[in-house]
Amino acid sequence: MVHFIGYVRGNRREASRVGSKSSGLRVYAASWQGCVRVELWYDARTGLDIAEVSLQPWQGAGVGQDLFHGPIGGLKK
Repeated sequence: MVHFIGYVRGNRREASRVGSKSSGLRVYAASWQGCVRVELWYDARTGLDIAEVSLQPWQGAGVGQDLFHGPIGGLKK
């Protein structure tokens, strides 16, 4: 069953991909200077949807840097 959905748009029409609670969803958006990785998954222990966003090397360029790790709904203050 669909739990996550991602969209991409470039030179061609928009496309989408879906993920379930068990598969999650992983997306890479890259340039010649590196890439951004977004990973979504369901944490059964907490019952929360979790997001991890990071910069990653791509084709030998770029750095690895974590940008966000936490609930998709945001961190409560």
